[in-house]
Amino acid sequence: MRQKKLTGCLFFICAAWVAHSQSFSGRTNDITLNFKNNPAQNQVVSLPKITWLSPRMEFTNSETNKVMLDVTVSSADVKTIKILIGDGAKVKGEKQLDLVTGVKIHRIQQPLTLQDGKNVVELVVENGKGAVVSSCRTILIGVDALTQAVAIDRKDYVLMFATDQYDNWSDLINPIDDSRSLATVLKDKYGFEVELVENPNTEDVFGKLRDYAERKFKPQDQLMIFFAGHGYFDDTFGEGFVVGKNSLLDDKAKTSYISHSRLRQIINNISAEHILLAMDVCFGGTFDPVIASNRGEENDATDNEYLIRKLGQKTRKYLTSGGKEYVSDGIPGKHSPFTLRILQALASGGGEDRILTLSEIKSYVDKLKPEPRLGGFGDDRNDSDFVFVLKN
Repeated sequence: MRQKKLTGCLFFICAAWVAHSQSFSGRTNDITLNFKNNPAQNQVVSLPKITWLSPRMEFTNSETNKVMLDVTVSSADVKTIKILIGDGAKVKGEKQLDLVTGVKIHRIQQPLTLQDGKNVVELVVENGKGAVVSSCRTILIGVDALTQAVAIDRKDYVLMFATDQYDNWSDLINPIDDSRSLATVLKDKYGFEVELVENPNTEDVFGKLRDYAERKFKPQDQLMIFFAGHGYFDDTFGEGFVVGKNSLLDDKAKTSYISHSRLRQIINNISAEHILLAMDVCFGGTFDPVIASNRGEENDATDNEYLIRKLGQKTRKYLTSGGKEYVSDGIPGKHSPFTLRILQALASGGGEDRILTLSEIKSYVDKLKPEPRLGGFGDDRNDSDFVFVLKN
């Protein structure tokens, strides 16, 4: 819990049934195809599954023209596999691959020589029943292309949960005020699209996280998720929890709480490539079972090339107000110490380059006691970062 000082925290597939021009999309690899000419032949068809090993991300870049394509296609019924290369507007090259018969997993390792600028590499797989699955990667080639590569339409989002009124736990002073202040700065200074959920029940939290898990994000979009309120650690379960408005005080099974392990799984599965979870709750550091701090890398770059490098790595970072301890809620009319330091970091604007990184934010909160924790979870890449780009 927070303490009051006065009283005591893609997978996306597009499958086309070629003969009848039907399109399907979704998260499952099984669909029912409608044979219009003979309804009695309706059957479930397992579509080929395309898994990208390299390039792994939908949007990536390379300073050299040589790129290695490494993809697996899982299916016992593959008729053809084609590689298409274009610029996003038209196809400029096409190659049909020779297949090994009788295998269920086809491994495609193909060196490619790409032109400078934007390249769209698409893999098109057709099975023996005529169903087609395609998946693509966009690759920017050359230093000149990289400097212009930050998408104009990329967006930053923040989803905030703030609770200071509880049905069973003691009320708090500052979480909602803290969150409103943080929301204002992120919206006005950094251009974030803000959604603040005040005093949510546990069901409200999971419902809203589901909404974001069902959204489609662009490759360079960023999502920040922020929790402010009570937190709890159960020594018997060895698990940390966020306390919802309706969480029970005496709940041995902790079914009315929001477990860190479930948060890790749900947030990691959100399709946004770049996610930061910030938690101003007690025992927030137990979000990572290891309770380890992973400092972001320092970099002197001040142009779009730096942003592309950071926005080209999958990000799953967390920043919490403490480790396995209680943290202060602050005093009436003032922010919690953790949120106050974050606001001070945001006010700095990131210096001359107007880019504020997690390592820079960490330097603002480092002197707090207990020490805040910065680390990664899920599919995080060690060299990734979550950046705040000053707009105003």
